[in-house]
Amino acid sequence: MPSQTLDDATLADLVADATAAPSMHNAQPWQFRYTRAGRTLTLVADLDRAMPEADPANRALHVGCGAALLNLRVSAAHQGLDAVTALLPEPSAPALLATVRLGVRPDASREPADEALAALHPAIRDRHTSRYPFDEQAIPEDIRAQFADAARIEGADFAFLAPPHLETVLELIRDAEGYDRGDPAREAEQEHWTRNTKTEAPVDGIPDYAFGPRDASERATTRDFAGSGVLPGRARVRFEKRPQLALLSTPGDHPMDWLSAGQALERVLLTATLHNVSTSFATQPIEWPDLRWLLRDPVFGTGHAQMIVRLGYGPTGPRTPRRPLNQVLTIEP
Repeated sequence: MPSQTLDDATLADLVADATAAPSMHNAQPWQFRYTRAGRTLTLVADLDRAMPEADPANRALHVGCGAALLNLRVSAAHQGLDAVTALLPEPSAPALLATVRLGVRPDASREPADEALAALHPAIRDRHTSRYPFDEQAIPEDIRAQFADAARIEGADFAFLAPPHLETVLELIRDAEGYDRGDPAREAEQEHWTRNTKTEAPVDGIPDYAFGPRDASERATTRDFAGSGVLPGRARVRFEKRPQLALLSTPGDHPMDWLSAGQALERVLLTATLHNVSTSFATQPIEWPDLRWLLRDPVFGTGHAQMIVRLGYGPTGPRTPRRPLNQVLTIEP
C-alpha cells in the first residue's frame, strides 16, 4: 500500500465495515467524506435521516454514528492502519461528528495497529439484531465482566440488571410500548422506517423478515415494528421469562457522551458476538423523558441511561439491508 494514500478497495472495506453498525430503525444516519490529501475520513450526521418524534435531540442518531465509528476503528486496526480520531472537532459545525486520520506506518506493516480492536473484526459481519426468543441459560460472570470492560474502555458503564430493578425496567418497557402506540405521530414515524419486502428491495429500515415473532405472553422487550398492524403468517411464541437486560450509561448526557455511548455499545456487541451471545435492544423508555430517568438503579445507579441491551443464547437474527457505498461515501482530492 502506498505510504501517502489508501487504495480505493481498502477505503471501500473500511466504510463498508463502518456502515454495518446498528442504528435506530436501521436509518443509517451517516455520511463519510474521504480527503485523499489528508488521508482523513470525516463522519457527518445525515440529518435527513433524523427522527424528530422519537429522537428530537438526535441522541440516538449520535449513538448510531458512534457505533459506526467504532466499526471504522476496528476495521482500520485490522488493516494495519493507525487511526487518529477526534470527536466533534469543529464546535461551530455540530453535524461534523468525527474525523479519523488514517496513517500507514513507515515499515508498511500489515500487523494490527491495535490488537484488541483488530480481534473484534470477524464479528462485524456476524453481528445482527435478534428479535427472537433466547433460552434461559445465564451468561457466565466472566463473560459479563468482559462486556463491562469493553464499555469501560470507551468511557461508558455497562451493568446487568438485578431484581427488583429488572422488574421495574420491564414495566417501564411495557409502559413505553403503550405510549408509542398511543402516539399517532410516533407510530407513523416508525412505520415510515419499516419495509415490506414483497413490494420493495430495501436498502435501509427494518424489513418485515426481521420483525421476529410476536410474544404470546405480551412480555417481550424488543420493539414490535408491526406496531398496531398485523403481519400475515407471523408466529406467536413465548420469549424468555426473565430476560437478561443490561443498561449502558455515560457520566454526561451531551453529544460527546452519546458518541462515546455508541462506541461503547458496538464494542460490547462485537464482544458478545465473538462469544456467541445474541443481542437486541429495548430502548423504548429511553425515548420518553419521564420514563428515562426512572431507569437508573435506585441504589447503585449513576450516569445517564443511553441503551438497554437484551442478551442471551438463541438465534442470531437475519442480516438487515445497508445503503450502497455510493450513497454514503464521497471521495475528495
